[in-house]
Amino acid sequence: MGNTHAKRTKGTSFILLPVILITVLVFLPMVSALIKSFQTGTPTAMVFSGLDNYRRMFTDSTFKKAFFNTFLYLIVQVPIMLFLGLIFAQLLNDPKLKFKGFFRTALFLPCITSLVSYSLIMKSLFAPSGFINNFLLQAHFIDKAIPWLTDPVWAKVLIILSITWRWTGYNMIFYISAMQNIDYQIYEAANIDGASKMQQFFKITIPNLKPIILFTTITSTIGTLQLFDEVQNITKGGPANATTTLSQYIYNLSYRYTPNFGYAAAVSFVIVIFIVLLSVIQRLVLKEEK
Repeated sequence: MGNTHAKRTKGTSFILLPVILITVLVFLPMVSALIKSFQTGTPTAMVFSGLDNYRRMFTDSTFKKAFFNTFLYLIVQVPIMLFLGLIFAQLLNDPKLKFKGFFRTALFLPCITSLVSYSLIMKSLFAPSGFINNFLLQAHFIDKAIPWLTDPVWAKVLIILSITWRWTGYNMIFYISAMQNIDYQIYEAANIDGASKMQQFFKITIPNLKPIILFTTITSTIGTLQLFDEVQNITKGGPANATTTLSQYIYNLSYRYTPNFGYAAAVSFVIVIFIVLLSVIQRLVLKEEK
């Protein structure tokens, strides 16, 4: 009994500090932000205003644009990124493929590239006289340079391309790890039965990857709804808020415009609500196997 009690005490002491830190640094700020979302005024003189901050969103054109942009990125970019991650994982999981380590590293490197460096590279590549426009012009795919950074539509395309380039390899690593845990004898049996590679992919690989696909879908959804870095560093939300996201709008409300922490907190909880809703929906649709 004494040893058991001592072990429990040691175990509790190990988790006590993390629990305290998470409570102080995560949960208490969340509660504080929720309370603040029902307040208005200057940072030093906040007063209760009920649902005024939430009502304001229905008439705030910048919020509507940021909301639309964020969900456009989510709907377009996340499926593309997950699909490419699956395809690359399938190709790089082939035991007969040479230099697998090199290809895997090359696809994963964008994830660990410095954000500032990667943003500068993207701005340089997609500049009016950058490599991409020069290549497209010389190949006669276009007649004049594409205004990637100044046109509302092309600026969104640039953001989607940038996010896809940076995070596809991240999801690919999860898929490769999961694929390596699938018993290879299943594929051998499928080969004997005459199943094609495509049939094996959809009938064996995808069903066995359902939990991982669910995980990457949820994490990618959360990351896209919180998208800030790429937009801030590549387009600054321009032109004319054409690429602004909800997270960048929260930043602007707090630090660029006249500080309005109450309204910024209310906008942040819109993201929280949609993350929870979409996560639940994705879980129900994909029906994670236990």
